[in-house]
Amino acid sequence: MTEVREQIEPKRTLMGPAIEVEHLTKTYRMGRIEVVALSDVSLTIEAAQIVCIMGRSGSGKSTLLRQLGLIDRPTAGEIRIHGREVTSLAERERTRTRLSRLGYVFQEYALLPELTAEENVYLPALMLGRPRRDGKQRARELLEQVGLADRRRHRPRELSGGEQQRVAIARALVNEPTILFADEPTANLDTHSAATVMETLARLNGALGVTVVFVSHDAEDRRYAMEVVDMHDGQITASSS
Repeated sequence: MTEVREQIEPKRTLMGPAIEVEHLTKTYRMGRIEVVALSDVSLTIEAAQIVCIMGRSGSGKSTLLRQLGLIDRPTAGEIRIHGREVTSLAERERTRTRLSRLGYVFQEYALLPELTAEENVYLPALMLGRPRRDGKQRARELLEQVGLADRRRHRPRELSGGEQQRVAIARALVNEPTILFADEPTANLDTHSAATVMETLARLNGALGVTVVFVSHDAEDRRYAMEVVDMHDGQITASSS
């Protein structure tokens, strides 16, 4: 991350921890078998950091991200986002928090094929009840920030994988979240496109001060992180800056 960090110094618009996790456990039942996906995980992620959760397939890294992003509920433990305990929130409030405070980038891009890049980006703003004109303006600004201003009228099938992922990043930021989660954002991309996507995340972290938490199994991605959390068999085995 040294090279990227020297070029882009993050603006720390929020102070203190963005996420605090205490004794988080997640178990799944498969018939009579209980599978422990997370076991007594505790960690703190400071605001405006870029944090990589690293591990092999099955290590629990994506499961942890789903808990932090309020996509799934833990079996036990506590999560606080900017000091607010969120594990006990009612489903309606969890949905509202996801839309207004958190952003998500998925491995498969998850763009709607019938919509243009611009329409895909401002869709979450409409879901939050914001005026279409405001959403479109914000979408255009974000597409410019991710280097796709000239592709805003293109549909996903007309974009490369790397371009689709950058559209997905813009969409994740349209509601101005304080935390952006990315689950294996470069897994389906070639080396050049993967580097472009990771550099985009780093640049936006610096420009917007948004906390970025991403999951990866690629050791090359460590260089983009300010902190790396290594996982194995549902537990954190190391954390380093």
